[in-house]
Amino acid sequence: MQKTVNILNKKAKFQYEILDKYTAGIVLTGTEIKSIRTGKASIAESFCEFNDRDELFVINMTVEEYAYGNYNNHRPKAERKLLLNKKELKKLKKEMDVKGIAIIPLRLYTNEKGLAKLVIAIGKGKKLYDKRETIKDRDNKRNLDRIKKDFR
Repeated sequence: MQKTVNILNKKAKFQYEILDKYTAGIVLTGTEIKSIRTGKASIAESFCEFNDRDELFVINMTVEEYAYGNYNNHRPKAERKLLLNKKELKKLKKEMDVKGIAIIPLRLYTNEKGLAKLVIAIGKGKKLYDKRETIKDRDNKRNLDRIKKDFR
């Protein structure tokens, strides 16, 4: 049994209002999947885009070079194709036409079969006052949890 990898994009829920989520497969080379299985990947600054043939790619996802790779090692910030069915791709393409909408990766993980999957979301950028409200809600929840803990 292999351990599962779970890499999160912590800034995404703070910067975007999440509207819809999808799980997509990723086209990877051998050294890329080995590097992801060791946990050496980051999706913090990444986003998704369609190319001219209506294929979805994740841009700016960092997968560090595999330590034991040779001259065939991959490029760390290469564009990687996402695998979704046609119906989901058409829906995402239609959503991207709306101004202020972005497709952002939320989570990179490996499933029980050892395949890498990427949870992507349709997100609408938050305004500054929305971010302040999120911070206020988080602080209120933390204070409430402290008060509940003291009463136990």
